[in-house]
Amino acid sequence: MTSPTAPADAQLLLLDKHQVDALLSPDDVLQAVREAFVLHSEREGRVFPVVREPLSTGGVFGIKSGDVQAQGLLGFKAAGFWPANRQRGGEPHQATILLIDPATGRPLCVIDGNAVTTVRTGAAGGLGLQRLARPDSARLCVFGTGVQAQIQLDFALRLLPSLREVLYVGVDGQRNAAFEARFAQRCSIAPAEDRNAAVAQSDIVITATPGGGALFDLQAVQPGTHLNCVGADTRGKRELPEGLLQRVRLVVDDRTQASQIGETQWAPDTASIELGDLLTGKAPFERTAADITVFDMTGLALQDLTVARLLHQRAEATGTGTCLAWPW
Repeated sequence: MTSPTAPADAQLLLLDKHQVDALLSPDDVLQAVREAFVLHSEREGRVFPVVREPLSTGGVFGIKSGDVQAQGLLGFKAAGFWPANRQRGGEPHQATILLIDPATGRPLCVIDGNAVTTVRTGAAGGLGLQRLARPDSARLCVFGTGVQAQIQLDFALRLLPSLREVLYVGVDGQRNAAFEARFAQRCSIAPAEDRNAAVAQSDIVITATPGGGALFDLQAVQPGTHLNCVGADTRGKRELPEGLLQRVRLVVDDRTQASQIGETQWAPDTASIELGDLLTGKAPFERTAADITVFDMTGLALQDLTVARLLHQRAEATGTGTCLAWPW
């Protein structure tokens, strides 16, 4: 991480959404997110307590922060969900990342965090599928057709070549032509006629909704199913039916976060393993054909920071972004 040479010469780099899009690649993000989980497992990277609070405007505001002291990496993401943005023609998820020089506390780089959040979450989901889903998984059911559902499905198809058939459940249960068109060349895709039947028939279930309540019935989940759960990221949110976590082998990104704001908040005493410990081999794990596995994803600050560091380095190398004088 580049530090300002002197207070009078300090600069601040700004990266907008178009510049972020141009600098990101799925493979690089996957590598950066894997590193984040490994750093978390090795306790070389720290995640600080999460802020996640409702606002009187109807939005939800959060801060995720952390550091990697050995790498001079420090920063935070201020983000949340403002559903009324849809009425303005805008994206309800909003995020801004700030990288900070740990030696001085001065800001180094401000990054539009929307694409970062989307792609790093998709990459985390992909890592969960690689490690937890049955390798012969052929059918997937995804709840949601929005930005996060799209990136989760994109990484699933990218990383699991055995996937052939996708069923989806949109907010109104109807066909979504644009969603289908995005994936039609990569798989057979169609709306689910019955959500419980779709879950029962699927090897993999991805839930990527606003988390307003259980999406299917408990008895729909069959032995051997793997579930990636994305939507529960705030107190009170859930996507899984009551009683399911007691039947599964549970993997989380961070045990504390998951028990506070993830799906695990509904069964906080459930034994769990952190994904980073699977990736580093700290926690032995072999699934049987009949195991039901769940990856409860709440999003690590370290994921945002490793991807933001990649963007900062690439922007400096390519001369991308807007530099502002930021003396102190």
